[in-house]
Amino acid sequence: MAMFTKEEALRYHSEGRRGKIEVISTKPCKTQKDLSLAYTPGVAEPCREIEKDPTTAELYTARGNLVGVITDGTAVLGLGNIGPLAGKPVMEGKGILFKRFADVDVFDIEITQKNSDKFIEAVASMEPTFGGINLEDIKAPECFYIEEQLIKKMGIPVFHDDQHGTAIISAAGLLNALEIVGKDIKKVKIVFSGAGAAAVSCAKHFERFGAKRENIWVVDTKGIVTKDRAAAEPYRGYFAQDKNGTLADAVKGADVLMGLSAKGLVTKDMVKSMAKDPIIFAMANPDPEIMPEEVKAARSDAIMATGRSDYPNQVNNVLGFPFIFRGALDVGATKINEEMKVAASLALAKLAKEPVPADICKAYNVASLKFGREYIIPKPLDPRVLLWEAPAVAEAAIETKVARRPYKSKAEYLAKLNKMLAHINK
Repeated sequence: MAMFTKEEALRYHSEGRRGKIEVISTKPCKTQKDLSLAYTPGVAEPCREIEKDPTTAELYTARGNLVGVITDGTAVLGLGNIGPLAGKPVMEGKGILFKRFADVDVFDIEITQKNSDKFIEAVASMEPTFGGINLEDIKAPECFYIEEQLIKKMGIPVFHDDQHGTAIISAAGLLNALEIVGKDIKKVKIVFSGAGAAAVSCAKHFERFGAKRENIWVVDTKGIVTKDRAAAEPYRGYFAQDKNGTLADAVKGADVLMGLSAKGLVTKDMVKSMAKDPIIFAMANPDPEIMPEEVKAARSDAIMATGRSDYPNQVNNVLGFPFIFRGALDVGATKINEEMKVAASLALAKLAKEPVPADICKAYNVASLKFGREYIIPKPLDPRVLLWEAPAVAEAAIETKVARRPYKSKAEYLAKLNKMLAHINK
């Protein structure tokens, strides 16, 4: 159930300064000299320096800490193709999360363009503005092509969060859940309810940890994705199987069920048909494929996660994108590669095994949190995520040689992040 009314949500967005974000100055502009430095004639000096050496743009401007959150509004949250203007509140909200959790600045950009190539051209032309691009709420399969092309064309990180964010966080939870039940990711049968951007990205990310392609079953509204569809649907077709059938058929004997589809698509009977110690991530929002209470009634041995904050094991993308971009921006990464995504998942998985401070437990109104069936993923409000995930991503960028400004000392970088964390939380 929602903790607010429709009227409260509308008031939140409309009262006072309308919307959720504003631009503020980071330098004084109170005197004639300040004005001369901020604009003409003083501004000419950094312009000349940047013309001579483009890398100095990150020294003299905010570009190195600025991410463009960009959408075409074709797949906004659970609202669907509502258009770029109606999606703007979501993009502003994303900006708040970037700032609140990792002190990353954001411009939200909503583009009215249905042609993928023209959309790509528009976004690529903005490279001088941003240190990174967060693509958001773009429908499949266009989102795959758009991200692939922008990664090729741009020399800054491009990251479609709806794909990779869910994959990174769910992988962390899955690794821990498998450890708890004593199963090997190389041997488990994994079934996906849903075959969109997030499902395909999750499946491919799980492969990086050892999941076998032949053990991954993807099911959409037509049923199990089979090899006769692979040529026409290359992204989901990568995981095509020989056997036809429904979700209920695919789930029989499965060790893992990943829900990235819609409310109510998973039944108690499906849960009962799964293997011993089943792992069920029902991540449709706001209403999951099956509620935790229903799973518990069907199986006492299941490990359950959802996308909701009112149940244990929330798979929340805010555990990913702010810190992934933080690490990437801090070392001037030219891209967010597979190694950086793996590092982010592993950092989250390891953090969940650490003792949880009392103040975090208090924030979630629980007596304690301890690694186990009801705590396999760190909580979104855990400030330690910044100190674990951002350095892991930065280090992976350095090791894979995509960092243009590698840090000299990890200890110094951690000190910088601790200082940043104090500023965020003051």
